[in-house]
Amino acid sequence: MSNIPLVRRAIVGATLAHNAPGLQSPGQSNSPVEPDPMIVEGGQESQWTPAALERVGSTLKALNRMAKRPPVHLLFEDVNYTVSSHKGEQRILQSVSGEFRSGELTCILGPSGAGKSTLLNILAGYTLNGVTGRISVNGHVRDMRVFKKLSSYIMQDDLLQPRLTVQESMWIAADLKLGKELGKPEKELIIEEILQTLGLWDHRDTRSEKLSGGQSKRLTVALELVNNPPIIFLDEPTTGLDIVSIRQLVVLLRLLSRQGRTIICTIHQPSASLFALFDRVYVMARGMCCYQGAAPLLVPYLSELGHTCPTTHNPADFVLETIITDAEAAAQMSELCQNGKLCRKLDRMLARGGKKPILHSDESIQRIFVEHIAKEQMQKMEFPTTFFTQFYILTKRMFIQNKRNLTTLWIQLAHHLTSAILLGSIFFGIGNDGAYPVVNFKFCMSCLVFFMYTYIMIPILLFPMEVHLLRREYFNRWYSLKAYYAALSFATMPAMTLLGLIFLVITYFMSGQLLEWERFTLFSISGLLTGICSEGLGLAIGAALSVTNGSIVGPSIVSPLLVLCCYGMGFGPYIEGTMRALMSASYLRYGLSGLTLSLFENRRPMDCSLEFCLYSDSKLLLRDVGMTNDRYYIQIIGLLAFTFVYRLLAYFALRYRMTADFSNRFMCYISKFLKHR
Repeated sequence: MSNIPLVRRAIVGATLAHNAPGLQSPGQSNSPVEPDPMIVEGGQESQWTPAALERVGSTLKALNRMAKRPPVHLLFEDVNYTVSSHKGEQRILQSVSGEFRSGELTCILGPSGAGKSTLLNILAGYTLNGVTGRISVNGHVRDMRVFKKLSSYIMQDDLLQPRLTVQESMWIAADLKLGKELGKPEKELIIEEILQTLGLWDHRDTRSEKLSGGQSKRLTVALELVNNPPIIFLDEPTTGLDIVSIRQLVVLLRLLSRQGRTIICTIHQPSASLFALFDRVYVMARGMCCYQGAAPLLVPYLSELGHTCPTTHNPADFVLETIITDAEAAAQMSELCQNGKLCRKLDRMLARGGKKPILHSDESIQRIFVEHIAKEQMQKMEFPTTFFTQFYILTKRMFIQNKRNLTTLWIQLAHHLTSAILLGSIFFGIGNDGAYPVVNFKFCMSCLVFFMYTYIMIPILLFPMEVHLLRREYFNRWYSLKAYYAALSFATMPAMTLLGLIFLVITYFMSGQLLEWERFTLFSISGLLTGICSEGLGLAIGAALSVTNGSIVGPSIVSPLLVLCCYGMGFGPYIEGTMRALMSASYLRYGLSGLTLSLFENRRPMDCSLEFCLYSDSKLLLRDVGMTNDRYYIQIIGLLAFTFVYRLLAYFALRYRMTADFSNRFMCYISKFLKHR
């Protein structure tokens, strides 16, 4: 056991020399590096086994060889960020500057409200409006079209697609993000390599909802590693994890950075041992940069300003206490480092593993980066896969998730069966009875209300959670929004059609309607189209609002539409022209008219159980409900038109929700409107 540290040192040194031969500074030798503090702590062996050591020695070798990406050095100068509110404009970032280098693990440190997440959003390209300053990549002005292909942003909420195993999630990510760049054997090797490296291989058949917090976070990282991004942003990656999981995650990020990646993460309040794992620290307070440099140099830096950190004190805690309690100290620190422009001397930076930081002026890296940009521009492809490939993969994923969501399927089946039997019992046998034609018309209204509320509320309650998952995948350029939306619209159709037909068959036959296939088909088409149209309206509401707000807005919208659809019952020939125009704005009117026409149009006189039945001739009923001049095909066209409009609105609402700036601007406009009122 005494020789293991030496073996470990040789393995790690060989790994860095092999995996990143072009990422060494001029004059740097290939001598073995110092062991990682996670591997050797306090002279004692950690939990790493010989098998784990061998895996570390060959970490992501195939990924780096097959999916080649250029190193990325990120430089930003005089970055300002201003937001508008009802109180006026507020500056969040105040001319901050800095540089994040390839091969380093960097943490952005600061108290709540310091601007950490804002800076990360700006550097990742998630926030663009209201930003001024210069952001360059390897000495070139950042081109967002290329930069988004080189970067991955792992947000604070590590939401994963439910009801998929770890390996299935990885395969979907590989097929979407790598496309035809690599074949199936190469993708299989890369997936196995990533899962082995991140300690998820033994859990490859475990579904995502059954993973622990640390495993979920590692799977989130694994999914973004599939296309080998050279720069990774993480917003509060340690949130919700225990101390062991936090340390394992940070050590993993260190290992990934050693292979030439630029890894930047925000940390709220790291422990002393965790703080020592970072290569570079970027301290922020009140939208300013208070320090930028190596973690071990933070304490001497504070001493220059007269703030001596006690030996037993956590440097991260001490600097936070200093800048929170003493505003003057924060201003002095910002002035001393010139708000991030002044970097500590590079030869004094204690980079981990004896590895010197790589400068963005390295000519070989510049050449690799320029060649990569030229290659991307020649391809002129925004996504690695085509629209139809994305549609196929996403539809397949949604079908798998829907099939495994047995609880929801059983609940929906029970809901449709219970409602159908209840409705059929209420209107039992009145379909061809001339004494109860108005009751039969109410049967049509009941079917309409069922399809309306059932299919408008499902997306209002469930889709906002899907939007959070979509934001991560879409921003990291997994697929286009059009392909996702098309797959979403298509994937819900089979279940809706099957369950809807079960409801329609039961209610139609229990209510005693005419047993004519053509009439039943027309009745079913009207009902299903009403459900599809309602789902489109629900998607529009769910895409634009949260679950709470959508649950209020949804019924508030459909209630007046329902009132308009049944207006004129009993005095149909005398409906005012203005009201007819308003009624045409309700898609429910087209649905109700379609259901009613399918049952009452062109039929023989109904049976009469009384001496006299006024409405035994169905034309009189259609006259009194204002549907004499309605044509069935017009109702179908109207439902299709409203379906198209609602789903188009849902698409644009979803598109704007994908931008972080939209909600801020929208709320600002609302506040200004209310203020002027």
